[in-house]
Amino acid sequence: MGYVEGIRKYVGHAPIFFCGAGVLIFNKEGQVLLQKRSDDGTWGNPGGALEFGETVYDAAIRETKEETNLDIKKEDLKLFKIYSGEEGHHVYPNGDEAYIVSIMFETNVYEGEMHLDTETLDLKFFDIDKLPDNLCKLFIPVARDLKLRAKGDKSFQD
Repeated sequence: MGYVEGIRKYVGHAPIFFCGAGVLIFNKEGQVLLQKRSDDGTWGNPGGALEFGETVYDAAIRETKEETNLDIKKEDLKLFKIYSGEEGHHVYPNGDEAYIVSIMFETNVYEGEMHLDTETLDLKFFDIDKLPDNLCKLFIPVARDLKLRAKGDKSFQD
């Protein structure tokens, strides 16, 4: 049982606070890999909560492997941005509520063949200017920043 599941035994659906790590994986065409989530059918990046004793790098690598079957390495991860506050507030379809500090990495170096897991309905690369409409709430600020960066606007770093 993971950290979040363990906490839920005590607090039910009440808001909790945790740290997550995610990865933006880019292909050679500059498209970003998105995962269609099985819990609500929205699109976002691979990622998830840290477990006790795990580094953000380890969590990003583990979650990417679990959700996509792709292998990435710590030395190939670059910090994209850290998200927190109301942008990190999320209510899951089952009613669980969380405030997430999300550390977002990016890479264009990966190996393996993509496969779906139980958390993933689909995996697909998208052009930054043609992202799907049904984005996961937590991915909306990331999508905004991807588009700003693509336009050369440095304000996404604030």
